[in-house]
Amino acid sequence: MKVLIVLTSHDQLGNTGRKTGFWLEELAAPYYTFKDAGADIVLASPQGGQPPLDPKSNEPSFQTEFTHRFEADAAANEQLANTVRLDSVSQADFDTVFYPGGHGPLWDLAEDGNSISLIESFIEAGKPVALVCHAPGVLRHVKAADGQPLVAGKQVTGFTNTEEDGVGLTDVVPFLVEDELKAKGGVYSKGPDWGSYVVSDGLLITGQNPASSLEAAAVLMKRFA
Repeated sequence: MKVLIVLTSHDQLGNTGRKTGFWLEELAAPYYTFKDAGADIVLASPQGGQPPLDPKSNEPSFQTEFTHRFEADAAANEQLANTVRLDSVSQADFDTVFYPGGHGPLWDLAEDGNSISLIESFIEAGKPVALVCHAPGVLRHVKAADGQPLVAGKQVTGFTNTEEDGVGLTDVVPFLVEDELKAKGGVYSKGPDWGSYVVSDGLLITGQNPASSLEAAAVLMKRFA
Protein backbone atom coordinates (compact mmCIF):
# COMPACT_ATOMS: atom_id res chain seq x y z
CA MET A 1 0.00 0.00 0.00
CA LYS A 2 1.28 3.44 -0.95
CA VAL A 3 0.06 6.63 0.75
CA LEU A 4 0.61 10.20 -0.40
CA ILE A 5 0.63 12.90 2.29
CA VAL A 6 0.29 16.46 0.99
CA LEU A 7 1.65 19.32 3.10
CA THR A 8 1.50 23.10 2.73
CA SER A 9 4.42 25.27 1.59
CA HIS A 10 2.87 28.48 2.96
CA ASP A 11 4.44 30.01 6.08
CA GLN A 12 2.89 33.48 6.51
CA LEU A 13 -0.13 33.95 8.78
CA GLY A 14 -1.88 36.59 6.74
CA ASN A 15 -0.57 40.08 7.51
CA THR A 16 0.15 39.36 11.16
CA GLY A 17 3.90 38.94 10.69
CA ARG A 18 3.60 35.56 12.41
CA LYS A 19 4.53 32.20 10.96
CA THR A 20 2.23 29.33 10.08
CA GLY A 21 2.52 26.08 8.13
CA PHE A 22 1.41 22.51 8.78
CA TRP A 23 0.30 21.24 12.21
CA LEU A 24 2.75 18.67 13.53
CA GLU A 25 0.26 16.31 15.23
CA GLU A 26 -1.80 16.18 12.04
CA LEU A 27 1.21 14.83 10.18
CA ALA A 28 2.74 12.69 12.93
CA ALA A 29 -0.31 10.69 14.07
CA PRO A 30 -1.38 9.69 10.52
CA TYR A 31 2.24 9.10 9.48
CA TYR A 32 2.70 6.40 12.11
CA THR A 33 -0.79 5.01 11.63
CA PHE A 34 0.19 4.34 8.01
CA LYS A 35 3.78 3.36 8.70
CA ASP A 36 2.90 0.89 11.45
CA ALA A 37 0.41 -0.72 9.07
CA GLY A 38 3.25 -1.33 6.62
CA ALA A 39 2.40 1.42 4.15
CA ASP A 40 4.94 3.11 1.91
CA ILE A 41 4.63 6.87 2.48
CA VAL A 42 5.54 9.74 0.18
CA LEU A 43 5.43 13.34 1.41
CA ALA A 44 4.72 16.10 -1.09
CA SER A 45 4.27 19.89 -1.00
CA PRO A 46 3.71 22.57 -3.65
CA GLN A 47 7.30 23.83 -3.54
CA GLY A 48 8.99 20.58 -2.49
CA GLY A 49 11.77 20.44 0.08
CA GLN A 50 11.20 21.34 3.73
CA PRO A 51 7.61 22.45 4.36
CA PRO A 52 7.08 25.05 7.08
CA LEU A 53 6.00 23.83 10.50
CA ASP A 54 3.52 25.96 12.39
CA PRO A 55 5.69 26.82 15.42
CA LYS A 56 2.68 26.82 17.71
CA SER A 57 2.06 23.15 16.95
CA ASN A 58 5.37 22.27 18.59
CA GLU A 59 4.67 24.05 21.85
CA PRO A 60 4.63 21.72 24.89
CA SER A 61 0.85 21.87 25.29
CA PHE A 62 0.35 20.52 21.76
CA GLN A 63 2.98 17.80 21.80
CA THR A 64 1.85 14.16 21.84
CA GLU A 65 3.40 10.72 21.78
CA PHE A 66 3.29 10.93 18.00
CA THR A 67 5.00 14.31 17.73
CA HIS A 68 7.73 13.12 20.10
CA ARG A 69 8.17 9.95 18.05
CA PHE A 70 8.37 11.93 14.82
CA GLU A 71 10.93 14.38 16.19
CA ALA A 72 13.13 11.50 17.34
CA ASP A 73 12.81 9.69 13.99
CA ALA A 74 15.79 10.63 11.82
CA ALA A 75 14.40 8.89 8.75
CA ALA A 76 11.06 10.66 9.06
CA ASN A 77 12.74 14.04 9.44
CA GLU A 78 14.94 13.35 6.43
CA GLN A 79 11.82 12.55 4.44
CA LEU A 80 10.11 15.73 5.67
CA ALA A 81 13.12 17.83 4.68
CA ASN A 82 12.92 16.47 1.15
CA THR A 83 9.24 16.45 0.21
CA VAL A 84 8.67 15.93 -3.50
CA ARG A 85 7.08 18.67 -5.55
CA LEU A 86 3.33 18.28 -5.81
CA ASP A 87 3.40 18.76 -9.57
CA SER A 88 5.61 15.67 -9.89
CA VAL A 89 3.23 13.15 -8.31
CA SER A 90 0.56 11.07 -10.01
CA GLN A 91 -2.56 9.59 -8.51
CA ALA A 92 -1.81 6.38 -10.41
CA ASP A 93 1.16 5.70 -8.13
CA PHE A 94 -0.84 5.76 -4.87
CA ASP A 95 -3.72 4.01 -3.16
CA THR A 96 -4.88 7.03 -1.19
CA VAL A 97 -4.01 10.60 -0.22
CA PHE A 98 -4.06 12.34 3.17
CA TYR A 99 -4.00 16.10 3.81
CA PRO A 100 -2.87 17.35 7.23
CA GLY A 101 -4.03 20.81 8.24
CA GLY A 102 -2.51 23.80 9.91
CA HIS A 103 -3.49 27.23 8.61
CA GLY A 104 -1.04 27.15 5.70
CA PRO A 105 -3.24 25.09 3.32
CA LEU A 106 -5.90 27.82 3.31
CA TRP A 107 -3.52 30.07 1.38
CA ASP A 108 -1.73 27.71 -0.99
CA LEU A 109 -3.30 24.25 -1.34
CA ALA A 110 -6.85 25.62 -1.47
CA GLU A 111 -5.92 27.53 -4.63
CA ASP A 112 -3.34 25.11 -6.07
CA GLY A 113 -4.35 23.69 -9.44
CA ASN A 114 -2.16 20.64 -8.99
CA SER A 115 -3.80 19.83 -5.68
CA ILE A 116 -7.29 20.37 -7.07
CA SER A 117 -6.73 18.10 -10.07
CA LEU A 118 -4.96 15.52 -7.91
CA ILE A 119 -7.92 15.19 -5.53
CA GLU A 120 -10.30 15.01 -8.47
CA SER A 121 -8.25 12.23 -10.03
CA PHE A 122 -8.20 10.20 -6.80
CA ILE A 123 -11.98 10.44 -6.54
CA GLU A 124 -12.45 9.56 -10.22
CA ALA A 125 -10.22 6.51 -9.72
CA GLY A 126 -12.32 5.35 -6.78
CA LYS A 127 -9.58 5.97 -4.21
CA PRO A 128 -10.33 7.47 -0.79
CA VAL A 129 -9.24 10.99 0.15
CA ALA A 130 -8.83 12.10 3.79
CA LEU A 131 -8.34 15.63 5.13
CA VAL A 132 -8.22 17.02 8.66
CA CYS A 133 -8.71 20.32 10.47
CA HIS A 134 -8.13 23.20 8.00
CA ALA A 135 -7.30 20.83 5.15
CA PRO A 136 -10.97 20.20 4.22
CA GLY A 137 -10.81 23.83 3.05
CA VAL A 138 -8.63 22.70 0.14
CA LEU A 139 -11.78 21.12 -1.30
CA ARG A 140 -13.31 24.55 -2.03
CA HIS A 141 -12.55 24.41 -5.79
CA VAL A 142 -12.56 20.63 -6.22
CA LYS A 143 -15.29 19.39 -8.56
CA ALA A 144 -17.08 16.08 -8.88
CA ALA A 145 -17.40 14.37 -12.26
CA ASP A 146 -20.70 16.21 -12.90
CA GLY A 147 -19.02 19.60 -12.46
CA GLN A 148 -20.62 20.31 -9.10
CA PRO A 149 -18.51 20.98 -6.00
CA LEU A 150 -17.16 17.68 -4.70
CA VAL A 151 -18.59 18.34 -1.22
CA ALA A 152 -22.09 19.19 -2.47
CA GLY A 153 -24.56 16.90 -0.74
CA LYS A 154 -21.80 15.07 1.13
CA GLN A 155 -21.36 14.69 4.87
CA VAL A 156 -18.29 16.72 5.82
CA THR A 157 -16.57 18.37 8.76
CA GLY A 158 -13.59 20.63 9.31
CA PHE A 159 -12.23 23.32 11.64
CA THR A 160 -15.24 25.05 13.19
CA ASN A 161 -15.97 28.76 13.25
CA THR A 162 -15.89 28.66 17.05
CA GLU A 163 -12.50 26.92 17.03
CA GLU A 164 -11.15 29.58 14.66
CA ASP A 165 -12.54 32.24 16.95
CA GLY A 166 -10.94 30.45 19.87
CA VAL A 167 -7.48 30.84 18.34
CA GLY A 168 -8.21 34.47 17.42
CA LEU A 169 -7.79 34.12 13.67
CA THR A 170 -11.33 34.62 12.34
CA ASP A 171 -10.35 37.92 10.72
CA VAL A 172 -6.93 36.70 9.55
CA VAL A 173 -7.69 33.57 7.53
CA PRO A 174 -8.70 33.99 3.86
CA PHE A 175 -11.90 32.05 4.53
CA LEU A 176 -13.54 30.04 7.31
CA VAL A 177 -13.53 26.29 6.68
CA GLU A 178 -16.98 25.69 8.17
CA ASP A 179 -18.57 28.50 6.17
CA GLU A 180 -16.86 27.46 2.93
CA LEU A 181 -17.89 23.82 3.17
CA LYS A 182 -21.48 24.91 3.75
CA ALA A 183 -21.31 27.42 0.90
CA LYS A 184 -20.23 24.65 -1.48
CA GLY A 185 -23.23 22.55 -0.51
CA GLY A 186 -21.58 20.31 2.02
CA VAL A 187 -23.74 18.73 4.71
CA TYR A 188 -21.56 20.06 7.50
CA SER A 189 -21.59 18.67 11.02
CA LYS A 190 -19.29 19.03 14.02
CA GLY A 191 -18.54 17.66 17.45
CA PRO A 192 -17.46 19.57 20.55
CA ASP A 193 -14.64 22.05 19.96
CA TRP A 194 -11.18 20.45 20.20
CA GLY A 195 -12.56 16.89 20.48
CA SER A 196 -12.07 14.16 17.90
CA TYR A 197 -14.81 14.15 15.27
CA VAL A 198 -14.57 12.39 11.92
CA VAL A 199 -17.12 12.07 9.11
CA SER A 200 -16.97 9.58 6.26
CA ASP A 201 -19.09 9.82 3.11
CA GLY A 202 -18.20 7.61 0.18
CA LEU A 203 -14.58 8.19 -0.75
CA LEU A 204 -14.33 11.36 1.34
CA ILE A 205 -13.10 11.30 4.95
CA THR A 206 -12.86 14.55 6.92
CA GLY A 207 -11.74 15.33 10.48
CA GLN A 208 -12.62 18.42 12.47
CA ASN A 209 -9.39 19.44 14.21
CA PRO A 210 -5.93 18.27 15.37
CA ALA A 211 -7.48 15.83 17.84
CA SER A 212 -9.25 14.15 14.90
CA SER A 213 -6.11 13.31 12.94
CA LEU A 214 -5.49 9.89 14.51
CA GLU A 215 -9.11 8.81 14.12
CA ALA A 216 -9.27 10.06 10.53
CA ALA A 217 -6.15 8.07 9.65
CA ALA A 218 -7.59 4.99 11.34
CA VAL A 219 -10.86 5.33 9.42
CA LEU A 220 -8.86 5.63 6.20
CA MET A 221 -6.80 2.53 6.97
CA LYS A 222 -9.94 0.48 7.62
CA ARG A 223 -10.77 0.93 3.94
CA PHE A 224 -7.78 -1.27 3.17
CA ALA A 225 -8.22 -3.86 5.93
